[in-house]
Amino acid sequence: MKAWSEVFVHIDERSQKPRTRGATMVIDKCQGLTSMTDLLALTGDFVDHWKLSFGTSALLYEDVLRKKIVLARDYNLLVYPGGTLTEYAVLKGVYPEFIRRARELGFNGVEISDGTIHIEPDIRRDLIQYALDFGLTVVAEVGKKDPHQQPAAAKLAKQALLDFESGASWVIVEARESGKGVGVYGKDGDVHEQDVDTIIAMLNSHLDRLIWEAPLKNQQEYLILRFGPDVGLGNIQPREVLATEALRAGLRFETLRPVVEKMEQEEGLSMAERISKMLHRKVPEA
Repeated sequence: MKAWSEVFVHIDERSQKPRTRGATMVIDKCQGLTSMTDLLALTGDFVDHWKLSFGTSALLYEDVLRKKIVLARDYNLLVYPGGTLTEYAVLKGVYPEFIRRARELGFNGVEISDGTIHIEPDIRRDLIQYALDFGLTVVAEVGKKDPHQQPAAAKLAKQALLDFESGASWVIVEARESGKGVGVYGKDGDVHEQDVDTIIAMLNSHLDRLIWEAPLKNQQEYLILRFGPDVGLGNIQPREVLATEALRAGLRFETLRPVVEKMEQEEGLSMAERISKMLHRKVPEA
């Protein structure tokens, strides 16, 4: 039971784990076992995907990596290495060995992307199928990491559709950890609404399984206000998990304000009238 559940009855009404929509993907750049254990003990209910960013997992000793993977899976997380490591394996010609080793290490997912290298759509489909044949859940990522080589939104959506058709369970819209000048964001991190409109128009039936990388609060705010608390958000820093969940739940200014406005419209009461009515209500004794 949550600490305030007896007071705030409807505080956490979004979908529960294992979620098929509204996933939160945490990006792990350097979480030790102790900090990861503490974090998941505190926030495990709110995390769905755990991505060991870029190629960082290749730098870890095997026993440490295995323990991190076991810990993630104990919390029912989809855990996978970053897509850059997958691209590195493709580039080096060891993708089959990479997939086998990922499964041996205990990963239950793999991210397939072409953010740095170029992969033809038919080859990308084969890479997805190969991973599926090994029992891994595929998370595809669309977009390029170089701010000077950004595909049009329609191209991102088209590739996402192909990835879903090829068997990907989730598709991530690239934004890097900066959230600036990449994907649907401008150089200052502002949201390009027209690009978002294009993507949702083309991916309407797959929106639940779409994860928008949104490392900046203004991006998270925009997406939550537009799509609701069950929107997929990615590249969330470990230290920001609770803050992001509070944003989803309307427990921060940015998302509480619309709730206030909606309640006043629906109930026809001003805030002063609501407070007066509340204070004259009899509260049951504990």
